[in-house]
Amino acid sequence: MARTKKEHVVTMDDKQAADLQIKEMQKQIDYDTKDFTIELLIEKFKKKDFFIPPYQRDFVWQTKNKTLFLESIFLGLPIPFMFFADCDNGKQEVIDGAQRMQTLVEFHNNALQLSGLKKLTNLNGFYFKDLSDAQQRKFLNKTLRIIVLEEDTPTAARQDLFYRINTTGMKANDSEVRRGSYPGPFTDFIEKCSKDETFVKLCPMSDDRVKRHERFEFVLRFFAYLNNYENFGHTVNEFLDEYLINNLVDFDEIKFTSDFNNMVSFVKDNFPFGFAKTGKAKATPRVRFEAISVGVALALREKPNLKVENIDWLESDEFKEYTTSDASNNEGKLKLRVEYVRDQLLKE
Repeated sequence: MARTKKEHVVTMDDKQAADLQIKEMQKQIDYDTKDFTIELLIEKFKKKDFFIPPYQRDFVWQTKNKTLFLESIFLGLPIPFMFFADCDNGKQEVIDGAQRMQTLVEFHNNALQLSGLKKLTNLNGFYFKDLSDAQQRKFLNKTLRIIVLEEDTPTAARQDLFYRINTTGMKANDSEVRRGSYPGPFTDFIEKCSKDETFVKLCPMSDDRVKRHERFEFVLRFFAYLNNYENFGHTVNEFLDEYLINNLVDFDEIKFTSDFNNMVSFVKDNFPFGFAKTGKAKATPRVRFEAISVGVALALREKPNLKVENIDWLESDEFKEYTTSDASNNEGKLKLRVEYVRDQLLKE
């Protein structure tokens, strides 16, 4: 017989002990908020007034992270707080923000060349020295907000803060980043399509995937591959970013709506399991969705009144080969799988 889990009873003494513990731990952390210009931050870092502790030195940014951070500064976007701590020798320990600090110094020293910028594309290829005098001054005069812990904050508390900052947040996936970085009419349109009632039913996925905007990603892939798959020749993320940016404001909403609705309607009428593998599936593989959705839309462009008798080819070795996970970022496989579906439908 299964044991019944004993209910935990919280007494008044427990509550008082908890209150006391919270107050005692809060006493360990006292802080001040300061705004430092980038010029001052760089100057004090070079003078070693700021230093990076050992527990931070294994965290290294790639070039794309550095240039994205710098682009955000040029654009005037909000930058997350950096956390410093006063030391008894008058210096300050960088608890969180080492990579941002080092990136500023590297750029100012003309050791970092801007590249891969998505919005300020005219700055690609620039070193700090290449900026106009006015832009150099404006950059150095920008301020960043710093949380400075008081000197008596214990070392253990500082390390714990670093751990919490870097582990409690879930890293945004590529779709979430795109959705948040490129607001505009096309982004709104994709969001609207992703919530279409019929599309949602045809495209099952977990609650976690839904919350992380996986259907937004599916719809973006549908339009990008439908309209430009023959030019796909680099990484998926770069391809999707570029397509989204190029259509952000200027796109044919009537045509795009028709393509999407016709595709969804056709899949609903002719594919019993929608984009999923089975009727009980709780997930939809990306490559399978790409193959079916884009293949259907391509076929409908050639034959708008298309009728099909069967879709047995979904179980063929060719289709399975073209829609395996290792084919997802392969230029040749992308073309093969969407055109395979198109051609099978047009055979009818």
